[in-house]
Amino acid sequence: MSRHVIRPFEATDLGAAAGLLAQRHKEHRKRHPLLPADYEDELLALVEVTALWESESASGAVMIEDGELTGYVLGAPKKSPVWGPNIWVEAAGHAVREPEHIRDLYAAAATKWVDDGRIAHYALVPDDPQLLDAWFRLAFGSQHAHAVRPAPTTLLLPPPDLLVRRAVREDIPVLAELDLALPQHQGLSPVFATGELPTLEEAVADWEESIDDQDYASFVAEYNGQVIGSAVGCSLEKSSSHSGLARPDNAGFLGFAAVLPSARGHGAGRALGEAVLQWAATTGYTSVVTDWRVTNLLSSRTWPRLGFKQTFHRLHRMIGH
Repeated sequence: MSRHVIRPFEATDLGAAAGLLAQRHKEHRKRHPLLPADYEDELLALVEVTALWESESASGAVMIEDGELTGYVLGAPKKSPVWGPNIWVEAAGHAVREPEHIRDLYAAAATKWVDDGRIAHYALVPDDPQLLDAWFRLAFGSQHAHAVRPAPTTLLLPPPDLLVRRAVREDIPVLAELDLALPQHQGLSPVFATGELPTLEEAVADWEESIDDQDYASFVAEYNGQVIGSAVGCSLEKSSSHSGLARPDNAGFLGFAAVLPSARGHGAGRALGEAVLQWAATTGYTSVVTDWRVTNLLSSRTWPRLGFKQTFHRLHRMIGH
């Protein structure tokens, strides 16, 4: 068995790390060919790893076996207070020859992170069972799903008792109410997500300003003549949460969907999702991406039933709790 050495990540490691990342992405695309092919190229993978390395306060670790770099982990904090005193290992922030070695690398890197007071750890991990298992055995749990599916090629129709149409200015009061319905739902069990909610007045003002924005396709679902749900589609390039290796080429984005609590059970969520899929196909997108909290029982069942296949798992660990 070869001897290995683990040491801090250095700038001179970038090229070798990019080679490992390109190989990992190539294997990942065998399961999800809609993911961008570009990052199978080591030079483009290098761009991603370098960007992470040059992030403020980035640090990590590498494994060297017989003089060859065979694994790395690289993390950096995000300034948003929503995430706590955090460190993020993004999609390009880790790659290993042997999945088990991610545990050794994390152990080395996390020492500094925790010493710096960063106790909320996040990692974006491909859906590789062995790699996920290694992260899970570091006390990480699944928090958020990233998923993709091809744009539909056949017309999708809502249930006969629902009308799905584009939103208009007269819908703004209920659109604002729906903007609050999703985060309110996410604050309940079993999600328990925290975060500052906008006021209804703020949501109304936002819709007053944005409803005519042609970069976004907003839909509502009516039941018995009343708007009960809404959804928004746009280019995936509008989403900062889906970038680099996790951003398929020419993709639309199902960025928001919500149904009033009193009106759930009529199929409006699915119908709204299908409306965004249909819009994406008509617009010319070849795939559609969405994401959801895995503890949100509604979205974690609805979106896979619409054909979305999970590509990345956002994992989370809180140190000391």
